[in-house]
Amino acid sequence: MKIALPAVTLALMAGSVIAEPVTYKIDPAHTFPSFEADHFGGLSVWRGRFDNTSGTVLIDKDKGTGTVDVSVDTSSIDFGNPKLNEHTKSAEMFDVQKYPTATYKGKLTDFRNGVPTKVQGEFTLHGVTHPLTLTVNSFKCITFPQDKKEHCGADLSGTINRADYGISYGDKYGFKMDVKLAIQVEGVRAS
Repeated sequence: MKIALPAVTLALMAGSVIAEPVTYKIDPAHTFPSFEADHFGGLSVWRGRFDNTSGTVLIDKDKGTGTVDVSVDTSSIDFGNPKLNEHTKSAEMFDVQKYPTATYKGKLTDFRNGVPTKVQGEFTLHGVTHPLTLTVNSFKCITFPQDKKEHCGADLSGTINRADYGISYGDKYGFKMDVKLAIQVEGVRAS
């Protein structure tokens, strides 16, 4: 008489473990999408960040797949200059009353040794959506000493043209429209 065993039981009997995708909730206290923007055509570079970010990252390291779903509160922009913060929130730029969030939805790709090296997705800013690929410069997971949960962190980079998203303030003064993105993100395993 033959007994059919479930695939999970067979895998365990063979000494291997079938890993499931893992969901990480973005830690807003350790996640800050930052950027560099031109001021008067090379006069200086202004650096800022967004202070309120939420979302999830799903990773299947064994299969080399994953997804990212992030939302950024555009009114949380911070240049370290209150007057500039208020101007960028106005209708001349981000228009945070009309467009209170920016979103990024993508797929983790190009895994090497269980670690993603790129994120390919769609970025929505100021009501406009365009494809955006981010480079994963570093990625690491550890058991966090304080809460004993698994935390993963990454540093990502990319570039957008802000005029493509309808934010072209300063172009008449020679401001360059390219914006460098430098995103620090950490997530906590949800289960």
